[in-house]
Amino acid sequence: MKASRLAGIASEAVAAAMRELPAEVRKAAGAVAVHVEAAPAADVLADGFEPDILGLFSGSPAGTELSADNLEPPRIFLYTANLWDYAERDVGTFREEVRLTFLHELGHFLGWDEDQVAERGLD
Repeated sequence: MKASRLAGIASEAVAAAMRELPAEVRKAAGAVAVHVEAAPAADVLADGFEPDILGLFSGSPAGTELSADNLEPPRIFLYTANLWDYAERDVGTFREEVRLTFLHELGHFLGWDEDQVAERGLD
């Protein structure tokens, strides 16, 4: 499937997931940009992340302010080529994996560590 079509499906899945969030979480989620990219950039891989990573949260978590020591705004990255491979090229599975990956990374934005994300079934 073309990268542009995967990006469109991923964007739709994120929008649907946002609509299902509780109002207070949806409001917080509005503060983090979601970037849909085909694959992780070279700098992500240079930071030690695996090439098949599905998503990534980077930047300032909710409740922290940008400052001279903390210049990176909050961002969630979703990697569609990896998600498509992980979903074994099934559109329904791809949508669900995008949703789960978005929610997982949103959990990190909200300040949850890996254990707290897993406790909520988002691992």
